Amino acid sequence: MITPVVLSGGSGTRLWPLSRSACPKQFLPLMGGEYSLLQNTILRCSGIDDVQSPLVVCNEEHRFLVGEQLQAIDVGQSTILLEPCARDTAPAIALAALYLASDDPDALMLIMPADHNIVDISAFQRAVLDAKVEALKGAIITFGVVPSEPNTAYGYIKADADSTSKLSKVQAFREKPDAKTAKAYLSEGGYFWNAGIFMVTAQVYLAELEKHAPKILSASEKAIGKTRNDLDFLRVDKNAFSASPAVSIDYAVMEHTDRAMVIPLNAQWDDLGCWSALGRLADKDEHGNALYGDVEAHQTTNSTIYSQARMVATIGVSDLVIVETPDAVLVSAKESSQKVKELVTRLRAQGRGQADHNRKVYRPWGWYDSIEIGEGFQVKRIKLKPRARLSVQSHKYRAEHWVVLSGVARVLLGDDETLLNENQSTFIPIGAKHSLYNPSDTDFLEIIEVQTGSYLGEDDIVRFDDQYGRLEHP
Repeated sequence: MITPVVLSGGSGTRLWPLSRSACPKQFLPLMGGEYSLLQNTILRCSGIDDVQSPLVVCNEEHRFLVGEQLQAIDVGQSTILLEPCARDTAPAIALAALYLASDDPDALMLIMPADHNIVDISAFQRAVLDAKVEALKGAIITFGVVPSEPNTAYGYIKADADSTSKLSKVQAFREKPDAKTAKAYLSEGGYFWNAGIFMVTAQVYLAELEKHAPKILSASEKAIGKTRNDLDFLRVDKNAFSASPAVSIDYAVMEHTDRAMVIPLNAQWDDLGCWSALGRLADKDEHGNALYGDVEAHQTTNSTIYSQARMVATIGVSDLVIVETPDAVLVSAKESSQKVKELVTRLRAQGRGQADHNRKVYRPWGWYDSIEIGEGFQVKRIKLKPRARLSVQSHKYRAEHWVVLSGVARVLLGDDETLLNENQSTFIPIGAKHSLYNPSDTDFLEIIEVQTGSYLGEDDIVRFDDQYGRLEHP
């Protein structure tokens, strides 16, 4: 049986401002359609024989997003393993391997990043089945993408054999090259892009960790040894896991092991690492433009333009990336789109919240949209899912006024509960214990919340009870 192990810890900063650390690219339907990159990563395994429900490794902040997206595609009894802190891919995979090995040491892991795009699903599935035989014999299979161009954004794998159709031993891993070196790789042949997709049994991976990166294995064993259930999630010990070195699987294992083999993957793969990549894969108009949303492009050529909330109009421009969201707009030369990560670093250094948080913020009970923020006030549009509840809480510095737009609200204020219908409202004084509940089995509850006070930060919350277990973990 093959267990898809999906690594969903990335922050996707190079696709800012659409992708931000609070809701990165793997949770967005970037390639159109109804499914996110995470959902598509899991769904592309559904046609493979003997595939079990997935194990997703994600960071704590994204746990409810992952849970909701898995539930939406009905993948059975999936496992969500929480990384208490970021330690790169080698420790994350170690947690998955230790968890699976406790039940079956020969559990076969298909390890995949959650944020890639693959067009030819059949070719991917054939490669998985071809890799399975050697992986069960003890090899660590890496999926090498057959390069279509001398791309400098990817690491490369050098294979023993110059073949695009068969498994071969890995000769070496190469760092991201400059343009001249990348062209030389393609001319020489036998080189593949490193996609970060692997297949290996749990016990083989753990044995190689013990040989080449024992500190990672030791820390992961201690962390998994104190695993506990938290609602639908598995939570490992933070102190133990934080002691692990932060190292990728390439550096920790693949560059040292004698078990590495590469299988060619010719399936129109892309890691969607920047806006130019998204533009390259999109359908184009007659002028070479990739247009998303409400865009009016006049005398515009070879540009990627993404509108999320408002109309974007252009005149007489070319080779640009323009991305509009409700709270930020990016304008970049196409050739500079790889540098968006540098911009996000600058925004964080300036303390700008837009670096990491969208205006629309998802929570386990639904979402809120910060419509307006000013001196001493904030206006939010809040939407609760059926049977969803805000935690029982209070605030030290702000009061709140709730107005019901649609649905029925059950409001707890102090020791009293009341029902509010459309157009009715209530006032929550500073310091008052309160909660909001949607009693409907089918309908969403939507309200407007007006906050007033000396401090309006999201950390001004004292929780007394929470059905999502966020008393200790926000």
